[in-house]
Amino acid sequence: MNSDVEIAGDLLAVPHLLPAPAAHPSTVAGFAGLIRSIAADRASWEPLVRYDPTVRWYHRLRTGPGYEVWLLSWLPGQGSGVHDHGPSSGVFAVLDGELTERSRDARRTLPTGTTRVFAPGYVHEVVNAGLEPAVSVHVYFPGLTEMPMHCSVGPAAARDAEADPVAR
Repeated sequence: MNSDVEIAGDLLAVPHLLPAPAAHPSTVAGFAGLIRSIAADRASWEPLVRYDPTVRWYHRLRTGPGYEVWLLSWLPGQGSGVHDHGPSSGVFAVLDGELTERSRDARRTLPTGTTRVFAPGYVHEVVNAGLEPAVSVHVYFPGLTEMPMHCSVGPAAARDAEADPVAR
């Protein structure tokens, strides 16, 4: 007799077999799950979004033990500037629109649904280089206490700035 057990079907369709979600996440996977749940609940975040033509808008959605969740909007041309997050790690996702992330080694286009994870000391810049507004959600752990600004994101930044008028 074969002792191997095979399970047919989708386990995720059987919720009673899954562990209950944590009230407050404490791992990168948990924070990514929190972002997915926020993204899926558009009715909870969409009415809060504001667009400010003079500065990038942000709103703290919630806090938990050791973390913060922020909602940001980005009009075309708005960006974060080159920065890191001090001792904080983070997870962020594009909820609506498209953003561009520049880091030391890469330039990435982040369409709606893209999630990024970063460690303390990660230097990057996020910009809305498109023609439509964008919205993103960010989780920082521990909560964001500093955001040191940098002059550039590395040697590639100078080449990108020459080729990309948004970077100027």
